[in-house]
Amino acid sequence: MNHIKACFFHFLILFILFLSACGGEPSYTPKPRAYPRVEYPQGGYQQFDEDYCNFTFEYPVYAEAQQDTLFFDEKPANPCWFDIYIPAFDSRLYCSYYPIGPEASFEKLKNDAFELVEWHNKKANFIQEVPIKKEGNVNGFAFIIEGPAASPFQFYLTDSTDNFLRGALYFNTQARPDSLQPIYEFVEDDILHMIETFRWK
Repeated sequence: MNHIKACFFHFLILFILFLSACGGEPSYTPKPRAYPRVEYPQGGYQQFDEDYCNFTFEYPVYAEAQQDTLFFDEKPANPCWFDIYIPAFDSRLYCSYYPIGPEASFEKLKNDAFELVEWHNKKANFIQEVPIKKEGNVNGFAFIIEGPAASPFQFYLTDSTDNFLRGALYFNTQARPDSLQPIYEFVEDDILHMIETFRWK
């Protein structure tokens, strides 16, 4: 009889434990929202001094200068069309050079640059226009484009008489300003350094 009571007692304890384990809804703790960790490349600069362009500047060692050979399956308008490609972020600074002359006046090139920036106003929250005026007859504008626009940064540099260079930064990814903002700022600092060190030959 004692053996039966002991077995019943053990069975009762196991049954209670089983019920307590099954009872109630499981509680889930949501994971905090986070973005993938970004590995920033090591800093430093190298000289852009190519024979197909009549200017020089410093650009990041983590980037590659690539001369354009095709533009929409055609030859570029000028040999001095090139990209500064950044493999770490799959992004490009597209640079296009135009000689100022009868076919492309300074006013036309400047207006085209502003219109191309204005096109991004459909998605941009704000566009900051920063005038550039440096020694060596280098002037122009930098455009910091905030919000979910395709290009977060553009600029043009000119001497107003002979030379006009336009640059536009694009990332090969969906525009998510919140998650990409630190990367934008990292690359933007180096583009500003490029502008600061820019010189006509």
